[in-house]
Amino acid sequence: MPKYLISFPSAAMQVPENELTQVGRDAHAVIEEAKAAGVYVFAGGIDEGTPPVLVAADGTFTSGGYPWAPEVNGGFTVLELATRDEAIAWAARIAMACRCKQELRVFGLDSQP
Repeated sequence: MPKYLISFPSAAMQVPENELTQVGRDAHAVIEEAKAAGVYVFAGGIDEGTPPVLVAADGTFTSGGYPWAPEVNGGFTVLELATRDEAIAWAARIAMACRCKQELRVFGLDSQP
C-alpha cells in the first residue's frame, strides 16, 4: 500500500500565539485518529535547533545541508493509505488542525524485499 508524505514548512504556520495550544491539541487529535484507523506510520517535526550535516559518499561531512537547496524544516506526517483520494482527505484534516496548507507527496515503493 502506498505511503504518503503530508508536510508543511515552518513559515507556513502563521498562527497567533494565543492559538498555539489549541492547534497542538487539534493536530495531536488528528494523529491519534490516524493511529486508531491503522494508517499512521510516522509524524514529527524537524528539530530546527540542530543544524544539518552533509555527509559525502566517502564518509566525510560538513556542517549544513546542500548550499543550493531550500532549507528543510517544518512538520511531517507519513500515512499508509490505499488511494490518493484518502491521502488528500487526511491532508485536509491535518491542514484544518494546523491552520495551514499541507503538501502531499507519494513515496515510490522499494522493489527489494
